[in-house]
Amino acid sequence: MASAQVTGTTAQRPSAHGGARSRGRARDWAEIQERMLVPLYQAVYERLEVGAATSLLGLGCRSGLSLLLAAERGAQAAGLEPDTELRELAQGRRLRVSGPGHRDRSAGMFPRTAYSLVTLFELWQAPFLRPSAEPEQSVALAARLALPGGQVVLAGWGPPERCESAVVLDVARRRAAPASGCDPFALSTPGALEALLADAGLRPAGSGRVNCPFAYPDLDSAVRGMLSTGVYEAAIEDSGAALVEKELEEALHPFVQPDASVRMANLFRYVIAERVR
Repeated sequence: MASAQVTGTTAQRPSAHGGARSRGRARDWAEIQERMLVPLYQAVYERLEVGAATSLLGLGCRSGLSLLLAAERGAQAAGLEPDTELRELAQGRRLRVSGPGHRDRSAGMFPRTAYSLVTLFELWQAPFLRPSAEPEQSVALAARLALPGGQVVLAGWGPPERCESAVVLDVARRRAAPASGCDPFALSTPGALEALLADAGLRPAGSGRVNCPFAYPDLDSAVRGMLSTGVYEAAIEDSGAALVEKELEEALHPFVQPDASVRMANLFRYVIAERVR
């Protein structure tokens, strides 16, 4: 089966809502956007019966909410996050989160050498090992870090027609140069996530779909939340922050409710695989 291909750009041009890697943008993720994925995290943890017997590594764990939820279930949780500001927010939550290439004298890059569960909840957002990395490399790392008999979980957007945020995310694609390869739904095609797992030598062990509505108290919060995902960085670099934010607001207007809140229904998909050797 052919591998799915997607590339990302990590531009750093400032915007009215803060620089792409600024503390303000990272806090927008932690305070506004991250909670939108709680139904996904909880669905996976419930299905896999995450608890005291689970050693979990979150690759690309951002500010660490997924790790907190696992720890609340009794799991031993650690993470890898390349963004300095997001990593500091996760560490501020008393979570064990390292950056790529970081070496802890007592434990190496991670507290353990292998884990019973490795998650890639945001493979769709951007390669996290380095800007030029492909998703295949991230999944291969996840496979290496899973214990024999352990599990790897990949997650991403469902079909665009089942995600109201698709038209909002399309601003990122339209305003980025074609060479950037910016397509948040590149891994939503049938079999894309499964292909990545198979290429890493992992055995399929199930999948599921989860409703993750994106809900914000007002339009400004919606703009800040969406920008915090990192999906729009190539568009900001190529078209400028002002234009991207203007078109983002326009794309969000159809989802503004009578009380001025913003709500978009979205479907996310996850795939589970096992390391067999």
